[in-house]
Amino acid sequence: MTSLDKPTEDTETDDARAVTEAALFEAFGGVRGMVETVLPGLLFVTIFTINKDLHLSAIAALAVSLLLVVVRLVMRDTVKHAFSGVFGVAFGVVFAMMTGNAKNFYLPGMLYTLGLGLAYIITTLAGVPLMGLILGPVFKENLSWRTRNPGRKKAYAKASYAWGGILLAKCAILFPLYWWADTAQLGWVLVALKIPPFLLAVWLTWVFLAKAPAPIDVFAEMEAEEKAEEERKAALAAERAEQGEVAGGRHRREA
Repeated sequence: MTSLDKPTEDTETDDARAVTEAALFEAFGGVRGMVETVLPGLLFVTIFTINKDLHLSAIAALAVSLLLVVVRLVMRDTVKHAFSGVFGVAFGVVFAMMTGNAKNFYLPGMLYTLGLGLAYIITTLAGVPLMGLILGPVFKENLSWRTRNPGRKKAYAKASYAWGGILLAKCAILFPLYWWADTAQLGWVLVALKIPPFLLAVWLTWVFLAKAPAPIDVFAEMEAEEKAEEERKAALAAERAEQGEVAGGRHRREA
C-alpha cells in the first residue's frame, strides 16, 4: 500500500459508514421517530399518575398520536412511524377500556416487543435474519446478502441477535412489573426503557454493518441489465435495417 492508497481507502470507509448511518436513520425514524414512540406513553403515565383517570389518560395519549400523524401529513413527510404509533396506542386504549385496568394500556406493546424479540432470534436461526429483511431494501440490496454477500449476512445475523437479546431482556424486566407493580410504576419504567435499549440496538447494528462488506446494489444491476438489453436490441435493429438496405440495393441492381 502506498501513501496515496490509504486516503482513498479511508474515504471509502467513511462513505460506507455515512451510508450506513443514513440508512439506519431512515429505517428507524431518527429523533422524530423516537419522540413519536415515547410521547403518547409518557403523556398517559403522567396524567394517570396525577389524577388516576384512565379515560382522560387514554384519550390524551390517542389524541397526541393522531396529532403527530397530522403534523407529518402537513409537512408531507413519511407517516409510517407515526401510524405505527397510532395503532399501538389505539390497541392499548382498547385493552385498557375493555378491561378497566389501566396497566393493560401497556400490554399490547409489551406483547409486540416479546414477539419481535423472538422473531429476531428465530429468523436468524432459520438463516434469514430479520434485520436483513428490514434493511435490505433500504440499502437497495434486497435479498442479495443471503447468497452473494456472506459477510453482510453475518453482520445482519449479529445485529438480529443483538436486537432480539435486548428486546427479550427488556421483556424480562417489564412482564414481572406488569404483575407486581402498579400502573404508574410500570408506566415510568416502560418510558425509561424506551430510548436507551433502542439506541444500544441501533448502535450495535451500525457497528456490525460498518465493518461488513458493502451492499450489492441490485437496483443498479437491474438498471444496467435493462440498459444493456436496450442497447443490444437497438444494435440488432440497426443491423437488420442495414441488412435490409443492402438487400434492397441488390434487388434494384438485379432489376
